[in-house]
Amino acid sequence: MVQFIRWIRSANFLCILNSSSGLGRSSVILFSSERASAESVSNRRFSDSRSLTLSVDNKMASAQQPSSKSSFHPQTYHNFLVLDFEATCNKELIKPQEIIEFPILKLHGRTLEIESVFHTFVQPVVHAELTCFCTELTGIVQSMVDGKPTLQQALQMVDDWMKNEDLLNPKINSIFVTCGDWDLKTMLPGQCQCLGLPVPDYFKKWINLKKAYSFAMGSYPKSGLPFMIDGLNLQHIGRLHSGLGACIGKSGRCRPRFSNHLN
Repeated sequence: MVQFIRWIRSANFLCILNSSSGLGRSSVILFSSERASAESVSNRRFSDSRSLTLSVDNKMASAQQPSSKSSFHPQTYHNFLVLDFEATCNKELIKPQEIIEFPILKLHGRTLEIESVFHTFVQPVVHAELTCFCTELTGIVQSMVDGKPTLQQALQMVDDWMKNEDLLNPKINSIFVTCGDWDLKTMLPGQCQCLGLPVPDYFKKWINLKKAYSFAMGSYPKSGLPFMIDGLNLQHIGRLHSGLGACIGKSGRCRPRFSNHLN
C-alpha cells in the first residue's frame, strides 16, 4: 500500500477520510493547493460516493516537518499509519473472525519514508486452531500464533508504541491508511464488541486507498490491490494476505518503478 500513498500524494489527488462515527459518513480531504483540479474530480459520479462531502483542510503539517529534498507537497498529516490485519478464516465464513496479525507501518507525512514498524501476531481465542485454508491464504502457521498476545494485550502494545512514537501528542496529526474499510470499520470493532473491549479513538478514522484511487483514476478497484497494481502498471512485490510482509515488500523494490508515475 505504501507505493499508492506516494502516488496519490505526488499527483495531488484526493484522499478519502472515513470515520466510524457520524453513521459511517466519509469526507474528501483535498491537498489545499489543488482546489481547481479537485473541482473537476468532484463532479465525477461513483456508486459508493453518495454520502461524500467535499471539504478542504488548510491546516498543513509542513511547519513541524523537517526539510526534505522530496518533491511532495505539504500535507495535512504528519504521519501515515499503514495497517493491514490478517484474521482467522475458512472456506465458509467463521463467526467471529479474530485478528491473528497486527502490523502498522509509520510513514513520515512529507518524505513518506518508513520511520517505525509495529508488529505482533495475535493468539485467537474462540477458534484457537487455524484452518488449513487460513494458513494457505495468509502463510501464518499455528506456531506463529500460539502463545502470542491476545487482542486485548496487542491493543495495549499498540497504545504503548503510539506513545513512544509521540503519535498521541495532540500537536501531531496522524491518520491510519487501509486498503478498504474492512480492517477498521468491520474487523476491529466487531471483535472488540465480542470481547467487550473499547475501540481506541485513533482507530475511528482512516483513509481508504480504494476510494482515493477511484477518485484519482475514475474507476473503483473492485478486486482491491491487484486492480490498483494493474491500473498503475506497477509490479506487485510480496504476498497478498500477509500483513507486514506485504506492506514492507510494497515499499521496497517497486520504488524506482513507481517513481515513473509521479509526473
